[in-house]
Amino acid sequence: MSRRPASYGLSELAAFFVGVTGEHLIITIIAASFAYYLQFTLLIPAAFVGTIMAAARVWDGVNDLIMGTLIDKTNTRWGKSRPYLIFSPFFLSVFTLLCFTNFGFYDPSRSFFEGKNALIVFWSALVYLVWELISTMADVPLWGITTLMSESVKGRNRLLSVYRIGSMVGGGIGLMFMQSGALALGKILAPFFESGAGQNAPARAERAGFIIAAFVFSALGGVMFQMVGIFAKERVIPQQKTQSFKQSLGAVWRNKPFLRILLSGALGSPRTLLPMTVTPLITYYYAGKSPFVYVFFMALWGGTMFVGQFAAVVASPALSQRFSKIHVYNTVNIISVIPYLSLFFLYLSAPEKMTQAVYVAVSSLLFVLAGASNGFNSVLQSLLVADTVDLEEYRTGMRPDGLFLSGLTFISKLSVSLAALISALVYSIVGFSGQGVVEINNFIAQGGIPRLSPQYRPYMTALFFLVSVPPALGGLLSVIPTQKYPLSDEEHAQIVKELNKRRQANEKIRQENSEH
Repeated sequence: MSRRPASYGLSELAAFFVGVTGEHLIITIIAASFAYYLQFTLLIPAAFVGTIMAAARVWDGVNDLIMGTLIDKTNTRWGKSRPYLIFSPFFLSVFTLLCFTNFGFYDPSRSFFEGKNALIVFWSALVYLVWELISTMADVPLWGITTLMSESVKGRNRLLSVYRIGSMVGGGIGLMFMQSGALALGKILAPFFESGAGQNAPARAERAGFIIAAFVFSALGGVMFQMVGIFAKERVIPQQKTQSFKQSLGAVWRNKPFLRILLSGALGSPRTLLPMTVTPLITYYYAGKSPFVYVFFMALWGGTMFVGQFAAVVASPALSQRFSKIHVYNTVNIISVIPYLSLFFLYLSAPEKMTQAVYVAVSSLLFVLAGASNGFNSVLQSLLVADTVDLEEYRTGMRPDGLFLSGLTFISKLSVSLAALISALVYSIVGFSGQGVVEINNFIAQGGIPRLSPQYRPYMTALFFLVSVPPALGGLLSVIPTQKYPLSDEEHAQIVKELNKRRQANEKIRQENSEH
């Protein structure tokens, strides 16, 4: 007699949700605020910031593949992924805080090797490289455990949906309160600082505000993230056979569906510019560095994007049962062009009026649609990659959960790398870097409103361009590799059925051997 597939309980699912929320709170602190902090607070030129972000992400992408292979070779009493989830949250929290510590401000009036400029840049690059390494040790196992906590496809898909919801909640908290908290703390602390060495008191206080906010949110996120390592359990028994790193890369190359998803994610990387650029967009165009206005618009657009993403996450499993996953994936990416481009054309029609009620309402609707497209894309991408893991186990008897699901983190980090280079190029072209940042910050400190100033119109246009045009292009490019997808849902269903038969047969053999 066959048994029911083993799966997790409600309390374990809740712990997983809390842990995912905490991890993405930490990741969002870096993803949304670190580049801003380097460029617009410490005044490091955009070209250097873009290079740091891009190089670190490429380095991290390689680490993802190595970490995935290492997980697949891990076999402890805790499982394959769980050991890494027990120890990584603490170090991730510590190095998140270290990312916001430095040796002062970059001086745009001096050359790279004058004063402390080189030291500030090198320290930022070094600590971020280490942070990326530790985040890989945390993120890849977190993805990997989603295919190990349940033997059923339904349970795994529910877990992946909860993962996406937790990532949105954690990301939303980080987007809303890290930046605004740092700016608010900066205003509170400003009377306690004195101007000097080319920096006024508000600038020094803003830097201190970022450090304090990073400490609070990284500690909170670390405690929440720890819940996965403590309470999650792995139920899919790993194969005894293992592969070398070279053999694992060969498995990636042979698995054509997986390769197509990887290529699709890489081509769609410009979509990452929306979450990367929305922070400076709100800070400079809408809020003029007012923390309260920042919170309002981030809550409004973060909330509308969350509504869209949440609806997509909830709807994705039902749509995947009614329609082909790859068909929904391609359709959503093509349709996503509409809200992104509409946002840019809306700005061009009224570059000084985007804070008026009618434009805010239309923009909010577009953010709902953009959030929905991102939600569908992320959930379906993870479901498709999980399917390719089953395909590989069916073909070879080995289940490369860590390696294949590290492909998802590889895609996200490659996306950030390419997006960082694109944003650095655009910022450099319009002069929104170095001395240009000093001037606009002083302009705001004196009561100026950048969106109403012709002098800063190129900066504002660049911000709206980055959150709209490249993401629209990314949506179109991402469907090129997936037009003729070689793994249908029907084929996958048969594969899962056969795998469960094999597992139950192997379990019966192990029980008989143990009795003898």
